[in-house]
Amino acid sequence: MIHFVLLINRQGKVRLTKWYSPYTQKERTKVIRELSGMVLNRAPKLCNFVEWRGYKVVYKRYASLYFCICIDQDDNELEILEIIHHFVGILDQYFGSVCELDLIFNFHKAYYILDEILIAGELLESSKKTVSRLIDSQDSLVETAQQEASVISNVIAQITE
Repeated sequence: MIHFVLLINRQGKVRLTKWYSPYTQKERTKVIRELSGMVLNRAPKLCNFVEWRGYKVVYKRYASLYFCICIDQDDNELEILEIIHHFVGILDQYFGSVCELDLIFNFHKAYYILDEILIAGELLESSKKTVSRLIDSQDSLVETAQQEASVISNVIAQITE
């Protein structure tokens, strides 16, 4: 089971977190501090798996971001690396070569994409086509709602004049 997902940059700033196990805010802060220090200080030639507090942390660096996932000891690390790669692939497809700024300014989309891939710490959807189709339909719903809100605002503005 996946316990949490962290995206941190090279300076240790958190760009995205998703918690699937209960942690208090104090524990979350401590976990982020410990893991960011541990992962960022590792040499690039070392493996992408770290044992930590009776769990395994699987991480992968893409550009300036580290994608970290905490799993149970008996889970398959290679499967988690594939999940990370799958998530990054969908982010790349959606944003067109995803970068840190995309995640900063469109964090809600990144969370939505992650929620389409993982649910309750388990892989939900492994098909990029399906996830892309779901994201596109969500985007069209948001666009329709924004257009309707704009029309309503114009009608209200005309009535109040």
